[in-house]
Amino acid sequence: MKLNELTAVPGSTKPSKRIGRGHGSGQGKTAGKGHKGQKARAGHGMRPGFEGGQMPLQRRIPKRGFNNIFAKEIVTVNVGTLEKKFEDGATVNSQTLIEAGILKSAKDGVKILNNGTLTKKLTVQAAAFSAAAKEKIEAAGGKAEVV
Repeated sequence: MKLNELTAVPGSTKPSKRIGRGHGSGQGKTAGKGHKGQKARAGHGMRPGFEGGQMPLQRRIPKRGFNNIFAKEIVTVNVGTLEKKFEDGATVNSQTLIEAGILKSAKDGVKILNNGTLTKKLTVQAAAFSAAAKEKIEAAGGKAEVV
């Protein structure tokens, strides 16, 4: 077998539709484009959102808000999650949270929140703590260190 002898499997390809080649083809005369108008012309094409010259929706609706380029993206983790994933005496920081599968990335820092219970003595290093979360960590005998 040679490369020039290769053929497609029967039924895997079908011939292209020859448009505008006589009325016997079923696609003659107007070639499936109807009669006249913008869409019947050669090279036609309208951008997405074009409304025939009417003021488009994205321009009729007022602009709202802004995008703060200085905003920091802080990821939150609950105290209850730390209870499940770490053993007693462990040090918890953004790197260990990623390794434990709790976070995908630490972005600009991690904030520890109060939801859940904590009985294990953990040393938690994070960018921020809620007041109640800090109390819970220290009540369990651990440390809450702001990094």
